[in-house]
Amino acid sequence: MTKFSITALLLLPAATLAAAPTGGSTCDSLSKLSLPNVTITSAQSVAAGAFTPPATPGPGRANTAVFQGLPAFCRVMATLTPSSDSDIKIEVWLPAAGWNNDFQAIGNGGWNGTMGYLPLAEGVKRGFATAGTDTGHEGGSASFALGHPEKLTDFAYRAVHEMTVASKAIIQNFYGSAPRYSYWNGCSTGGRQGLKEAQKFPADYNGIIAGAPANYQTHLHVWSIWVAQQVNKTPDSFLPPDKLAVLHKAVLAACDTNDGVQDGLLTDPTRCHFDPKTIECQGEDLPTCLKPAQVQAVQAIYAGPKNSSGKEVFPTFEPGSELGWFILAGQQAASVASDTFTYIVYKNPQWNWKTMNLDSDVALLDKTEDGSIDAMDPNMKPFFAHKGKLLMYHGWSDQLIAPLNSVNYYKSVVKNLGGEKRASQDVRLFMVPGMAHCGGGEGPNTFDQVGAIQQWVEQGKAPETMLASHMDKAGTVDRTRPLCVYPKVAKYKGTGSTDDAANFTCALPR
Repeated sequence: MTKFSITALLLLPAATLAAAPTGGSTCDSLSKLSLPNVTITSAQSVAAGAFTPPATPGPGRANTAVFQGLPAFCRVMATLTPSSDSDIKIEVWLPAAGWNNDFQAIGNGGWNGTMGYLPLAEGVKRGFATAGTDTGHEGGSASFALGHPEKLTDFAYRAVHEMTVASKAIIQNFYGSAPRYSYWNGCSTGGRQGLKEAQKFPADYNGIIAGAPANYQTHLHVWSIWVAQQVNKTPDSFLPPDKLAVLHKAVLAACDTNDGVQDGLLTDPTRCHFDPKTIECQGEDLPTCLKPAQVQAVQAIYAGPKNSSGKEVFPTFEPGSELGWFILAGQQAASVASDTFTYIVYKNPQWNWKTMNLDSDVALLDKTEDGSIDAMDPNMKPFFAHKGKLLMYHGWSDQLIAPLNSVNYYKSVVKNLGGEKRASQDVRLFMVPGMAHCGGGEGPNTFDQVGAIQQWVEQGKAPETMLASHMDKAGTVDRTRPLCVYPKVAKYKGTGSTDDAANFTCALPR
């Protein structure tokens, strides 16, 4: 992609900055573009390196320095009103030069309500015409849904689809041609959004990246509240960070070498059968052990929530994730979870999360939500019939969404397609040892999922592995590992540094 310095760009005539791609329109003229249920509120040329992000640039893990390296682009802002109560904000960023002829939409997190400026910038830097949305409301709470069913529909799926349609029309007008390929790139809520798109609007995208998807959002929120209930049963049940560190250390001591390498990572935590009873305090509460009530809470959390019939409500944390439990296992239930009952099920801001019942409350939740938000349909055949490709990934140490949620959904898709051999042509899952929610964590957690989906869609090269790296606090890569297509795992060859991906191969677990 061609990059211009700010100084050089400022020396160019104003007309050059607003110049249209061959066969297209100028950036300024897009402000007059007329589309159904779309109001273009702004269309402005932004010089290279000149974009100033808001103080809080929204979802994304990249350093804000990414904005300094932005090339010149046309920034289009619009409001979409598919219903009388809709107020969906979108932004479409169009590279002024070096467009790769593709479109990438970026996903959101939690209840959203913000624009993802960091992933927008990352998309443009890779040459994509890139778009994002706030899904129709402001703020990170579900309070917007109270008395506004149309806004809830916008959040559930409509905002993303309407953004997709409008963005493609804007791209067509600016460049004079439609995008060659369209991609979705999202994690967490963004992963759910991607799966919902494939299920409900199978022709919208050619390739979908769905990381750590919150696609069973309703039951995910039940589990999140339930975790808080377990550690707050009594004052002695609570697990402060120092006790979680004791637990994590004990888990590694018991299971780290199960994969043949002592590296602080569990390649497949489902094979770790650690009993927290082994670190129960024998009498006095010491810094190196857990009180009996804490042990009971940990045992319950590892077992996961089950209703009175013994049916699993949602999967749970995997061993090795303990350092991140404090987010859900706090003294209050995570508001992103309790909001589901407060504003959608009971419509009562005074609802008390401590009263949630795995039978009655979950049954009412299932009846109230009725599949609008959740994206659990295993039938991806219409999406795959359009030659769509689905790449899923999830960190085994995810502290916000239980990793087996992705494994379970992936298996349901595989079963619907008739088995792994057939399914592997269209859907692949990568489980990431030691990675936390959508990134971070103790394991290698940075990898090029965008490049992988592009090769798959455009060249027919399905990803077998992805190279993942981990950086230390100074920003230096200190470990690399291959990520293997599920159910394969990385196996150490027996010689060489265990911090070098070249010394590992992918194989089925024994």
